[in-house]
Amino acid sequence: MSQLSLSLDSSLLVRDDQGRYLMATADQILEAARQVIDQKIRRGASFTSPSEVKDYLKAKLSGYEREVFAVMLMDSKHCLIEYVELFQGTIDQAAVYPREVVKLAMQHNAAAMIISHNHPSGNPDPSRVDEMLTKRLQDALALVDVRVLDHIIVAGNDTASFAERGLI
Repeated sequence: MSQLSLSLDSSLLVRDDQGRYLMATADQILEAARQVIDQKIRRGASFTSPSEVKDYLKAKLSGYEREVFAVMLMDSKHCLIEYVELFQGTIDQAAVYPREVVKLAMQHNAAAMIISHNHPSGNPDPSRVDEMLTKRLQDALALVDVRVLDHIIVAGNDTASFAERGLI
């Protein structure tokens, strides 16, 4: 896989409303990257390894200055139905409502999901609150036969997988 390397003397440009090209801000670059990911990975995409899922979620969630809770809704073959950023919070927490997660799963007829959120602090280690939330979501989703495959925390370029740590 190729890596993009930027230095301070290189320029990425965006066009403004008057057609002039200006240097892109970090936020504009991250938003453009999210749009490219959305175009590249569409409904029905199959993730063949945990590292693919982590790379996808890093591209989607890193760079936010506040916590964002997202879900990857999956079909019975674990192919992507939809990626949804469901809740946004503050720099160190986001309120997550299991009822809304279950409702979303039912609306999309999901058989499974991968839940994820970011840690703007840069530390991917799950907190006790993260562990309790994961259990709560697993219990709520199990009532409607939706399996939680993993909970991935994104902290910049680092990730923590609940499944890899034996927490799911």
